[in-house]
Amino acid sequence: MRASFRIGRIAGVPVGVNWSVLVIFALIAWGLAGSQFPRSYPDRPTWAYVLAGLSAAVVFFLGLLAHEVSHAVVAKRNGLEVSDITLWLFGGVAELRGEARDPGAELRIAGVGPLVSLIVGVFFGGVAALLALAGVHGLLLGALAWLAGINVLLAVFNVLPAAPLDGGRLLRAAVWKATGDRARASVVAARAGWVLGALLIGLGLWQFLRGAGVGGLWLALIGWFLIGAAGMEERQARLGSALRGVRVADVMTPQPQTASGDMTVADFVDHYLFAYRHSALPLTDDGRPVGLVTLDRVRGIPAEARSATRLAEVACRADQLVLADPDEQLTDLLPRLSECADGRALVVAGGRLVGIVSPSDISRAVQRGNLRDQATRAGG
Repeated sequence: MRASFRIGRIAGVPVGVNWSVLVIFALIAWGLAGSQFPRSYPDRPTWAYVLAGLSAAVVFFLGLLAHEVSHAVVAKRNGLEVSDITLWLFGGVAELRGEARDPGAELRIAGVGPLVSLIVGVFFGGVAALLALAGVHGLLLGALAWLAGINVLLAVFNVLPAAPLDGGRLLRAAVWKATGDRARASVVAARAGWVLGALLIGLGLWQFLRGAGVGGLWLALIGWFLIGAAGMEERQARLGSALRGVRVADVMTPQPQTASGDMTVADFVDHYLFAYRHSALPLTDDGRPVGLVTLDRVRGIPAEARSATRLAEVACRADQLVLADPDEQLTDLLPRLSECADGRALVVAGGRLVGIVSPSDISRAVQRGNLRDQATRAGG
């Protein structure tokens, strides 16, 4: 999930917000200000309901951010890199690079998020209880009580044993510990996520037909998301199994043909595209990668403008390149590669380009890995 805009860095990790957050923020604020608070605390001015609803929604998202930041902090302490944190429609996600080194690290990374949400919920619940004992009532108490309940609910929902929820990670850690097979554990957690998603869809549709309205449809939408995410996690697990132990150097195309950014698009089409039959061409400056031109990018340039357009103007810029080390595990590269619109990684050693990894290279590696696994099972 890509961020639409950045809001800063927390614990050294870039934090962004996707535009879809506005949807859930508006739904929460509108539901509280327009329905729940007026029903529970009538005869207040409209501005008070709006202020209470907006404040509760903001604090709720700060709690979500605390949940994801806790994942990031513990992941970094366990030797993983965290590329960014993004808040979006279904909460938030901390993008981790690589995998936990053992089940214990997986348990710590996954478990801290729900724990933080539970602590936040208990904190707001405690404050609300103290205010009630002191005789304070009204919108402030209502907002605190709602924040307590929603954070506890968030913690409980997240520990359900189904990927991609934190509970799915906890289940994966347990199965991994019991079997010693991380790939198998990932498949078990993903299938549990598929089952939970199907149950939520069924429950949501049943509620909708019984008159629950938007609430039922929202539950079904969450279930649909879980099924999609669980399916993706299972595919990634099987892919990781097929590519276990494969290094970037094992699959890359070494010493690829390169070009200068000063070359025109017309020259590239006339002298490189058909002569070398490459769909991507790294741009280098004294052996160092400075860009990447793909066929899709060239197609976007009108024929009459190609002779006046330099490759550097249409190429993927240096700060957008996905760079890899030859000795890096291919499974560690794949998450970064999936975020790249050009779908390719440039392999660099000592700052100089030594190879390129394309989707075709990965497909061939997967085929070899699948054949290896089949041979292993047949021999066993």
